[in-house]
Amino acid sequence: MIIYPAVIVHGLADAKAALAPGLPVTLLSAPGAAMFAGCLWWQEVVAAARAVHRDTEAIDILDCADASGMAMGALRSGVCRLVLWADAPGWNAVAAIAECRGGFVLARAPPALDLAQRDAVRRLPAWVRQFGLTAGDSNTRLS
Repeated sequence: MIIYPAVIVHGLADAKAALAPGLPVTLLSAPGAAMFAGCLWWQEVVAAARAVHRDTEAIDILDCADASGMAMGALRSGVCRLVLWADAPGWNAVAAIAECRGGFVLARAPPALDLAQRDAVRRLPAWVRQFGLTAGDSNTRLS
């Protein structure tokens, strides 16, 4: 499982900003975004940001909070890297399906820089570099 330093994105502008420095990142949706924005929205945001920054190494994770049904819907639509709280009903089944599809389920969101915070975009390169990553470090990861 590859997890680069995580950045919480709230929309396309944030996702593009997260990828712009060219540093390896994990695009992490806002907490519970699957419930209020949906997995198709997430797929479109990630695809559009990647289309602009094709050379930036990144993965994406959709946060489903405790919504197992939303997590299953995400898996059906092709989103296979998820956050689903450990006490969510059916967690093991969701995790098993995600793994079969080449993804994973985290029981809690990784530490992340939230781009909604003041000056977060300015702090982004330092956030990523504190993990020792630079552009082109596709073999270096956090696990």
